[in-house]
Amino acid sequence: MKIRAGYTISYDCPQPTPMILQVSVASDTPARLITWDGLQINPPLPANTYHDTFGISATSFARRPAA
Repeated sequence: MKIRAGYTISYDCPQPTPMILQVSVASDTPARLITWDGLQINPPLPANTYHDTFGISATSFARRPAA
């Protein structure tokens, strides 16, 4: 079975807010994906992607206040 992944999530923050997102597809399924499995942050911010102690992909960054 092939998987098509995609969604849009929006956050408005009144002050800088540290965030950790775990929204990636499980690491054992990339061969089944028919779409790009990546995180796009708008506006672009410095982000760090890593695997937690359970092997789950996580991305951390500090969300700036909405203009």
